[in-house]
Amino acid sequence: MLESLRLQRIVDRLLAPWQWVTGPGVTIGVVREDALALHRAAGMANIELGVPIGPGTTFRIASVSKQFTCAAILMLAAEGKLRVEDDVRDHIAAFPDLGHRITLAHLMHNTSGIRDMLEVMRLGGVDLGQPCRAEDLLDGVCRQRGLNFEPGTRYLYSNSNFMLLGHIVEQVSGECLAAFLDRRIFAPLGMTMTRHTPQTTELVPGLATGYFPAPGGWRRALHNFPLGGEGGLVSSVEDLALWHMQFGVPQLYHDALASELTAMTPFANETPNTYARGLRIKSWRGMGTVGHDGLWPGFKTSFVRVPQHQVAVICISNDATADPHDLAFRVIDALFDGTPFVHPVPPVPDWALSDCAGAAALTGCYVNRDTGATVEVARDAQDRVTANVNGVATFLVPTADGRLATSRGSGDFTLRFDGAAIEVERDAGFIETLHRVAPGGRLPADLPGRYVNPDTAATWGITATDGGAEMRVAGPLLQATGPWEIAPVEGDFIRIYTPLTLFRGWLDAVVLRDAAGRITGLHVDGGRVKGLVFTRVD
Repeated sequence: MLESLRLQRIVDRLLAPWQWVTGPGVTIGVVREDALALHRAAGMANIELGVPIGPGTTFRIASVSKQFTCAAILMLAAEGKLRVEDDVRDHIAAFPDLGHRITLAHLMHNTSGIRDMLEVMRLGGVDLGQPCRAEDLLDGVCRQRGLNFEPGTRYLYSNSNFMLLGHIVEQVSGECLAAFLDRRIFAPLGMTMTRHTPQTTELVPGLATGYFPAPGGWRRALHNFPLGGEGGLVSSVEDLALWHMQFGVPQLYHDALASELTAMTPFANETPNTYARGLRIKSWRGMGTVGHDGLWPGFKTSFVRVPQHQVAVICISNDATADPHDLAFRVIDALFDGTPFVHPVPPVPDWALSDCAGAAALTGCYVNRDTGATVEVARDAQDRVTANVNGVATFLVPTADGRLATSRGSGDFTLRFDGAAIEVERDAGFIETLHRVAPGGRLPADLPGRYVNPDTAATWGITATDGGAEMRVAGPLLQATGPWEIAPVEGDFIRIYTPLTLFRGWLDAVVLRDAAGRITGLHVDGGRVKGLVFTRVD
């Protein structure tokens, strides 16, 4: 009883910033063995109506949905209706032949190389705040004529993978994804507050409103994209606790489902891929964890299980400024601190300590002079080292071998600093060196012009400004978007800032030239889209 009281007070302290305020909030649940041992909440589900977050509040859980889509695929495979080694083109006729066999397993493990549909749409000028149709998203994926990498060789998070899986569930089962998931998963497990919602305009009982901060208060988060197998679920702490029990006492048709969801497949070079099937397998302080985060405008979710101790922590928020991932792992620390099997966090390397001369030298912008990829290294308000890639920042945690590692995100990497450059090790053991960028860079004077790309069906128009250059985008859905800011990095390496609903992102671009030095195009890499070439047209 006293241990339960201690945990309750620790969680209440974590929720304190959302207590007694008229803003959005956070809810946290802790599952121990077969019981929802704790469920606390603070803040408002709906500010306008004065409705607080409670046990019956539901939220958009975004990418936490992916494991349910994979479960549906595995159920159909167990019944012989498909195979995880099927080619995507066996089930989706419109998907192009990209020169490689891409399997359903590649989709589930994020090793397909298929470019992310949300970023493809964004490069065509359309972000989550503008309306589009499910057909537009599928067209964006099927319009691609290249991949991020050869299937099975690398990992890169892509919502396209799970959107396609959702379509395949519908094709094979003969029913919509919402009906299949409800009949085969939610109803048998008693998950009565969980449903798949393809349209964000659909009325959902108990659904919290998502909020962004605004001057003097809050504003509703805009989100108009349709949602499929990549992120369409609405759920609650209680229902996710019921789903967690499936992994301890399997109930859905065949006992292998839980283990199949967490099964990992190595890369082609035999290095491990820690992304299983809609789930991330990671180690924290010597404990194995299985989980996934979710992000959608105004909503954030972190669902983490510690299987060997039959524990799960569920943290969901309708406050865009909250950090459920950090909160969830602080609860895990509180649960297991002081126990013999939990390792202490390794010490921060000397070169990253804030009171060390080398630490000041660590912060700054770094560029890979072969690819144009950039990383911004900085410090946050808690004096933690942070790394920002394409506008997505994460704080770094020390590793046992004296490096710093990303704490979360769609692309894990570790970092080491030698005083002048950083060495970054990414997925599949790929290592690259990024060099510090000197301040005062200038954009190439001949950059202005028109650039076109068939994969995005977009035309980019770059014009000179008093301060440098800016860009306007004409795409398949919007004929005029922008201006987007363009900033110098170093020489022919530039950065294009894309205004996003969720954060201020950027594209890394390399100016391409012919033998005479004339610009022929731009080689563009985003966080989840690689190798796009925008050809210059006069």
